[in-house]
Amino acid sequence: MSTPQLQRLHGHCHRLRLYRVEAELTTLLEQAAKRDLGYADFLDELLALEVRAKAEKHLAMRTAMARFPFHKTLESFDFKFQPSIDPKVIRELAAGRYIENAENALLLGPPGVGKTHLAVALGLAACAQGVRTLFTTATGLIATLGKAFGENRLDERLKLLTQPQLLIIDEIGYIPIDRHGANLFFQLVSRRYERGAIILTSNQSLGAWGDVFGDPVIATAVLDRLLHHSITVNIRGESYRLREKLKAGLLKPKLGTAAGAAAEPTP
Repeated sequence: MSTPQLQRLHGHCHRLRLYRVEAELTTLLEQAAKRDLGYADFLDELLALEVRAKAEKHLAMRTAMARFPFHKTLESFDFKFQPSIDPKVIRELAAGRYIENAENALLLGPPGVGKTHLAVALGLAACAQGVRTLFTTATGLIATLGKAFGENRLDERLKLLTQPQLLIIDEIGYIPIDRHGANLFFQLVSRRYERGAIILTSNQSLGAWGDVFGDPVIATAVLDRLLHHSITVNIRGESYRLREKLKAGLLKPKLGTAAGAAAEPTP
């Protein structure tokens, strides 16, 4: 192929934003000639390459915009260590139908049982399905809403937090929320009610949310909206972090107890 023609092809690819094809065009042409590919087969491979490249780029962008604290998948979750979790329920969530229906998923259990791992894994699965996702901690969310309120930009911030199809709120209950913060949280939940899905993790039972929010009335109103269309996963297991410390010899089981059920520091 003449150099002027190759240059024109590169130019066409660039103007059409076929950047992966443009980058690999010379190699692709040489391979097609050696394999004696037909026109339709060559075009099929060419366009498939560009489609994959664009899909990978968009996935990377959605994942970055989601602000996950780490990347962990469902494949790396040890369901055998947490037998209280039904894997079918989690896989059903991973399919994403709850997002299409603007439903919520509540992951409840003590610290260290894998709630955040599951939330992130479900968020990554959503990103792979083309879903705009945002991850935040409850503390960070309340601080953001409080700052927006103080700057008279609360409505603007609530609109932004309503845009993602999936909002993941991690660690409800680790730090008490004052009445003003609870009211701001209620406004967000109300805005997203039947409009966008929420994944929420908490170390507190739903019955204790009155104490978490410092106001039983607001807590009831929040739960009323969250639970109307929801799936609740109660995790009653041992801590992964405790297990790893036991394996590393940093802790040792107390005498008379099952390994991991209770432990004390090694001397």
